[in-house]
Amino acid sequence: MFIIIMLIAFPFILIAAAFGIKGGNFIYTICRLWARIWYFFVGIFHKEIYEAAHDKHKQYIFVGNHISYLDIPPIVTTIKQPVRALGKYEMVKVPIFGQIYRTCVVLVDRSSAEKRAKSVRALKVTLHHGISIFLFPEGTFNVTGKPLKDFYDGAFKIAIETQTSIKPLLFIDTLKRMHYRTIFSLTPGENRVVFLKEINVTGMTMQDLPTLKQQVYNAMEEGLKRYIEY
Repeated sequence: MFIIIMLIAFPFILIAAAFGIKGGNFIYTICRLWARIWYFFVGIFHKEIYEAAHDKHKQYIFVGNHISYLDIPPIVTTIKQPVRALGKYEMVKVPIFGQIYRTCVVLVDRSSAEKRAKSVRALKVTLHHGISIFLFPEGTFNVTGKPLKDFYDGAFKIAIETQTSIKPLLFIDTLKRMHYRTIFSLTPGENRVVFLKEINVTGMTMQDLPTLKQQVYNAMEEGLKRYIEY
C-alpha cells in the first residue's frame, strides 16, 4: 500500500519540486495526504495531544524522540505549517522514494565535518525563509531502553544562533506500531503525537547551550514517562 500510494504521488511531487519554496511546501501537503491514506489502509489512527497551545503561524525548531521508521509519517501528518526535516543522505539511494525524499528534506551527510556544516547552513537558510525545521536531536534510533539517548548540540546551537523557539514533540506509539528491528513488524492501532510547551531562547547565547539542551531533554524525558512505562 505504501508503494502504490507513493507511485501515485510521485509525478505530482516531481512537478511541485520545480516551483521552489512554494513547491516544497506543497510537497509536504502531498506527503500529508499520502500518510493519511496509508494510515487508513493499514489501520493506524493518528491522534494529536496538546499539552500546551500551539501557534501554527509561528516559526519553530521542532524536535522529537526517534525510535522507529514510523517516526517519519507523523512529522508530515502532525506539523501543519511550512517545515523541512533534516534527513540522512543514505536514504536518497532508495529507488523512487529516494527522489521524493531528496525534495522533502535538508540532507545531512555525516561523512565529513564540511558536509555536516553545509547541512547546518542549509537549515539556517530554511529558517531565514520563514520555514520551520525538524530535527531528531538523538541523531539515530534510541535502542537503549531508556526514554531518550544523549542529545547532539546541533538543534540547540541553531536555535540560539537564529533565536528561534524550540517546540518538542513526543512520538508515543511508533515503536509499538513498527519496531526498529524490522519494517515487517507493522501493526494497526493508535499513533499519538504530543505537543509539549515551546521553549523560548530569546536572549540566550552559546554559553547557555548546555542548559538549553538539558532543559529540552528533561521536558521530553518527563513527557515520555507520563505516557510510557519504562
